[in-house]
Amino acid sequence: MDFTSQLGFTATERFLRYVQIDTQSDPGSTTCPSTEKQKDLGWLLVQELLAIGIADAHLDEFGYVYATIPANTEKENVPVICFCSHMDTAPDCSGKDVKPIVHRKYNGDDIVLPDDPTQVLRMAEHPDLKNQIGNDIITASGNTLLGADNKAGVAEIMDAAYQLMNHPEIQHGVVKILFTPDEEIGRGVDKADITKIGAFACYTIDGESAGNLENETFSADGARLTINGVSTHPGFAKGKMESAIKIAAQIVAGLPYELSPEGTEDMQGFVHPVDIAGHIEQATIDFIIRDFEDDKLKAHADVIRGVADKVLKRFPNSTYTLKVREQYRNMKNVLAQHPQIVDYGMEAIRRAGVEAKLCSIRGGTDGSRLSFMGLPTPNIFAGEHAFHGKQEWVSVQDMHKAVQTILHICAIWEENA
Repeated sequence: MDFTSQLGFTATERFLRYVQIDTQSDPGSTTCPSTEKQKDLGWLLVQELLAIGIADAHLDEFGYVYATIPANTEKENVPVICFCSHMDTAPDCSGKDVKPIVHRKYNGDDIVLPDDPTQVLRMAEHPDLKNQIGNDIITASGNTLLGADNKAGVAEIMDAAYQLMNHPEIQHGVVKILFTPDEEIGRGVDKADITKIGAFACYTIDGESAGNLENETFSADGARLTINGVSTHPGFAKGKMESAIKIAAQIVAGLPYELSPEGTEDMQGFVHPVDIAGHIEQATIDFIIRDFEDDKLKAHADVIRGVADKVLKRFPNSTYTLKVREQYRNMKNVLAQHPQIVDYGMEAIRRAGVEAKLCSIRGGTDGSRLSFMGLPTPNIFAGEHAFHGKQEWVSVQDMHKAVQTILHICAIWEENA
């Protein structure tokens, strides 16, 4: 079925509303959600879902939005599927007072953001812009991120829900909706109720270029290196002081470039120091460790140990410990057991008139953890680009293609039941 001519899309209007609500998450917070303001968007989404006739839409105490679109098919064996996006924006860049701008009919010229003219979107730096000639590009004004990651996905799921409720000719089974907080700080599904969702498969709508379907993520560990140095009065420190700060600095400097984010690409993993804190007597370095192959994570942690051992030889009275903790694992390990989930997603993209591309993510999504919680979840494009920065952008037409893809996924599961 060709949905293009039948639908009056609402994704753009929804998106422009949503990005003006500050939902930045906070990695330093211990609450769920990490910031109460994420619920502001959650409440709005619930009200909009209720308004289009989805009776069970609700926001729980942890900031999760749940909703159910009832089946409209006579088939009784259609698997329940879910669509998921996250409501928070990244701590990396301000999400307060976002002023979205729609640049109509992009012609290939540089896009200068008016509130900070040093922020310029150039095709050479944003290669996917070459596919957007004639399309409408949405950016922020230059002082904030836009929030397309992942409010584009939220708007697309909301638009798809609107279309399903208003176009009964699109046959589908039960469809679940899940909007999560705190994905950007790695806690997006900490309190997700898998039993309440009750789905066989899920699709996060949180990817980049139109046509992309991602069935593989990094496997991820976190690690903390604690260095115990020797403190003494600096006026009498000769031959005695062993500064944990300086030891930490030497360890970071000793990490191999070819195992760093800036020195790797494609299917290569990395070790990345993300935080250093401490004083003379004790310092800590927090790392993220990433690879597509689980077995390589231990080898990467051993690289940290090897560098630390080498540096500590120069500091005989100092010691260190390295504690590694699992964060998430490559969702491909789960999705490989249910190939139709990815196959139907790829077919839906093609039916939306876009070239389908199977990709890997140099990162993770809510789907990484959902997959290992019993809900296999690949990632579908949302059209978002230049995540977490002031040059973030999304195409209106790509958002419409994402909405069509969601609708085709629903129809394909019904057809194949």
